[in-house]
Amino acid sequence: NYLLGVGRADCTGPVAEIPLMGYANPDQVGGGLLTRLYSRAFIVAEVDDSRRVVFVSADIGMVSQRLRLEVLKKLKSKYGELYRQDNVILSGTHTHSGPGGYFQYTLFWFTSKGLIRPSLNAIVNGIVKSIDIAHQNMKRGRLFINRGTVENSQINRSPFSYLENPASERSRYSSNTDKEMVMLKMVDGNGQDLGLISWFAVHPVSMNNTNHLVNSDNMGYASYLFEQEKNKGMLPGEGSFVAAFASSNLGDVSPNTKGPFCVNTGESCNNPQSTCPIGGATMCMAMGPGNDMFDSTRIIGQNIYLKARELYEEASQEVTGPLRSAHQWVNMSDVSVELNATHTVRTCKPALGHSFAAGTIDGVGAFNFTQGSVEGDPFWDEIRDQLLGQPSNETKACHKPKPILFSTGEMTWPHPWHPDIVDVQIAAIGSLAIVAVPGEFTTMSGRRLREAVKREFDYHGTPRMDVVIAGLCNVYTHYITTYEEYQVQRYEAASTIYGPHTLSAYVQLYRGLARAIATNTVQDLPRGPEPPVFNIRNVTLVPPLTADRLPASKTFGDVLQEVRQQYRASEVAEVTFVGANPRNSAENTTEHNFLMVERYASTSDSWHVVQNDASWDTRFYWTKGLLGRSNVTIEWHIPHGTEPGVYRIRYFGHYKKKLSNSHAVSIPFEGTSSVFEITAL
Repeated sequence: NYLLGVGRADCTGPVAEIPLMGYANPDQVGGGLLTRLYSRAFIVAEVDDSRRVVFVSADIGMVSQRLRLEVLKKLKSKYGELYRQDNVILSGTHTHSGPGGYFQYTLFWFTSKGLIRPSLNAIVNGIVKSIDIAHQNMKRGRLFINRGTVENSQINRSPFSYLENPASERSRYSSNTDKEMVMLKMVDGNGQDLGLISWFAVHPVSMNNTNHLVNSDNMGYASYLFEQEKNKGMLPGEGSFVAAFASSNLGDVSPNTKGPFCVNTGESCNNPQSTCPIGGATMCMAMGPGNDMFDSTRIIGQNIYLKARELYEEASQEVTGPLRSAHQWVNMSDVSVELNATHTVRTCKPALGHSFAAGTIDGVGAFNFTQGSVEGDPFWDEIRDQLLGQPSNETKACHKPKPILFSTGEMTWPHPWHPDIVDVQIAAIGSLAIVAVPGEFTTMSGRRLREAVKREFDYHGTPRMDVVIAGLCNVYTHYITTYEEYQVQRYEAASTIYGPHTLSAYVQLYRGLARAIATNTVQDLPRGPEPPVFNIRNVTLVPPLTADRLPASKTFGDVLQEVRQQYRASEVAEVTFVGANPRNSAENTTEHNFLMVERYASTSDSWHVVQNDASWDTRFYWTKGLLGRSNVTIEWHIPHGTEPGVYRIRYFGHYKKKLSNSHAVSIPFEGTSSVFEITAL
């Protein structure tokens, strides 16, 4: 029925010294690698190739406007008008353990230490390469859709906000989270597996804000398990089958299923302010189902993978019909919304409320901010007024009852702090409508949006559409709560930056897109105002790369702490090398592999790679020392079922050498552990 192409490419970027994007914790800086990050691209074309739709899910916190604009520019120079802003959806999985620094709006510079070119370039190049691979592998194929319930994998982290929604509305749903996974299965003309996209609403925050290893969290682990199963005998990140686990309306949804507890006393802090009797809000943290964050990531990721596998095997409902896509740019700080025949309201210039600074039970904020603040704090307001200026009366009134902490829409130095121009986009693949949203819709916001889009399609003669929300697409605008949830100003509401009517505005806009698709009038939609591109080359507080230095009488790659001679499955083999800054490698090659675990084959007298740095069983730690020295420690958490035999661990790096004051080069090196034996239990 269609031409289909799938592709996967590395988009990891620098794994050291770059702040990780998600928790906004300045101390959470990259210090190594647990798993590689990938961009996964899917292209669907009509058989006569008249129309195409591209969906990309990347293992990153969110897609930024700068990232999207640079990707589209590269696609245009390669493919002309084939891939455009209306038919390309870029979505982030929302892992909180990927490198930041790929934003042009000033607010995001504070936690990312600026705009970091190597980080931005790695993601742009990875996304474009994944689309290139999909483009080169187009073949006749078929699509199937399936849906099912995922249990024991999420909780609502703002249940008190959810309860503000009308009882009549809540009574229509069995849960305060969306437990449904929607899955799109792709096979070629011979029925051979090509790949899948799964949409499911949960925050990839099983790894908490104490983590320093770059990784793709629970959603990435689900992708890893599915791809390892389908690409038999291949190393992680290799093989033709591509499994994307994409984000949805996850705004108030946490994977930390044990719920919030006071870390100091152990009592529950599931209250409207998420505070503890001793220590306040900073002590209230939610825990996942595992013994530690690695274990929780594994459990949640595996739950999601197992449901996806079941839905994949049983998928029988075929997707057919034409491809259509619609896109508009909208000035979200000034949308007029008709609530009913007599009432018109407006969105606001962007602003963040006091509870934004409180963070959530998945990652608490700083100082004494608490969730649910509907009044400002004179102390912080005074500091804000002195440093950043006072919010205007107009903005204050527009955002009520939100007490404004940062009036970002009125802050323009050195560039605007938040976007005004936002993408709204829908791509329809036959009976499947993918609603690409620019942020984090809460559970109920997502339900209202899906319902409104579906109703619009029904009304205009396109019944029985499957409507799915793809989260964190195209530009990041924080959260979108319902009007009722907004009134109690927990974190998600304080981060609903365009004011109390943000959701109503989006519902109106996406209904317009659905109407245009259903009535075949997309060409009449106004394009809207183009987003700005600020002239920023590289503005960053990340320390510059300096020459790497050695301890006395050592060379790069020398072993400092050797492996043991013998291990059993479920033990950890560990080796420490004289290292160099991993950023040298990221800036030299896009797909540098830092480590290999190899097994000796006596029959051929050769070594075979059994694990690489994309494996969830290996961990690569970089420790910075003084005066340009550093160490690298590699751990291999030996999985059950590992074949007994002789193994070794290898490390690959680059060191920076100064040739003159103005010129330095990066020189590759490697190190190898002693051999060790894995014995049967």
